[in-house]
Amino acid sequence: MFVTPAYAQAAAGGAPGAPDLIFQFLPFVLIFVIMYFLIIRPQRNKQKAHQEMIANVRRGDTIVTTGGLIGKVAKVDEGEMQVDLADNVRVRLVRGMIAEVRSRSEPVKENT
Repeated sequence: MFVTPAYAQAAAGGAPGAPDLIFQFLPFVLIFVIMYFLIIRPQRNKQKAHQEMIANVRRGDTIVTTGGLIGKVAKVDEGEMQVDLADNVRVRLVRGMIAEVRSRSEPVKENT
């Protein structure tokens, strides 16, 4: 009926599991930090650059769509644009479907 010395030492320590708990979660925290700097942060920067590129598309730019079509922007509206793919072939395209802007046009000169 006596308590063995091993049980007595574990119960008398107060909070002996606290340092062990920190060391158990430390690898998960390190993995998350590494994932943030190697995956999440560069992806966020790439997404921000893509949104800026889409916002700056204007008439006359040559673009590549996510489907691989290459065309010249004919008209830019709020959420979509019209793109000339060939002679007498004009399609409407949602802005988010632009993969790349190949060549920029000159800024449109306004008559004042």
